[in-house]
Amino acid sequence: MFKSPDLHTHSTASDGTLSPEQLVARAAAADVTMLALTDHDTLAGIPEARQAANRCGLQLVPGVEISVTWQNQTVHIIGLGVDTNNPELNQGLESLRTFRLWRAKEIGLRLDKAGYAGAYEGAKALSNGRLLGRTHFARFLVARGAADDMRGVFKHFLVKGKPGHVRGEWAALSDAVGWICAAGGQAVIAHPARYGLTRSKLLRLISEFKTAGGTGIEVVSGSHSRDEYFVFARHAREQGLLASAGSDFHSPEQPWIELGRLPALPEGCTPIWHDWPDAPGITHTDSPLASAAA
Repeated sequence: MFKSPDLHTHSTASDGTLSPEQLVARAAAADVTMLALTDHDTLAGIPEARQAANRCGLQLVPGVEISVTWQNQTVHIIGLGVDTNNPELNQGLESLRTFRLWRAKEIGLRLDKAGYAGAYEGAKALSNGRLLGRTHFARFLVARGAADDMRGVFKHFLVKGKPGHVRGEWAALSDAVGWICAAGGQAVIAHPARYGLTRSKLLRLISEFKTAGGTGIEVVSGSHSRDEYFVFARHAREQGLLASAGSDFHSPEQPWIELGRLPALPEGCTPIWHDWPDAPGITHTDSPLASAAA
């Protein structure tokens, strides 16, 4: 039976708990035949993931999830099929990682003042010395007994108005999409239901995204309900966007978001992989991602 590719996953290169090799092996065991590794603001896991994918016969799509500040809130833009050696993309991502490091130190200081000493060092240890994000602080605070689970930590410590909150100052939408396009990739709005946008604001985001060169939207997502699949399928059709699908997998400890369980896209959507070489169920050979995904 046909399964959608999984075009949104994370490894220990950012805030996942599996190494790129382990992630690929888990995806292959779940019968995923096409996988995108889309770590936050880094391409560091791609070489290891590509080697693992070659060994197990899985098609790897090199990707990234870029943090964007748009209208005073954070949104995420995925780049699929990017050239990992592109200097414009790499320079842009390096600037975001520099900010991430500053933010992590500031979160640590604020949590210290709130009575959780050693938060920065604890979170850094959980990141294995790689890119440090809020998820690592959340895991540290759960281990300290500050909350029962990760969701509780974010609710009580890391969102606006809480002691560990530090406002993100990320890439401009046009810059993020521009970096992806410069690297030969396709830009996708990640998990749009998570942003809580009104219809009019969502349409403004889509309009600016398309003007910048964006082409896709995540319709099926581990962050979306079944009803939201159909809502965003309609937006994709009406706004002329290609439809993407991704679990947003981070960890086996989050069983509600697992590899190999994505349903097919709703009827009437044009998949973002519709002209990729060797995509499941696809016979086209003229793809803009051919060289990047090879």
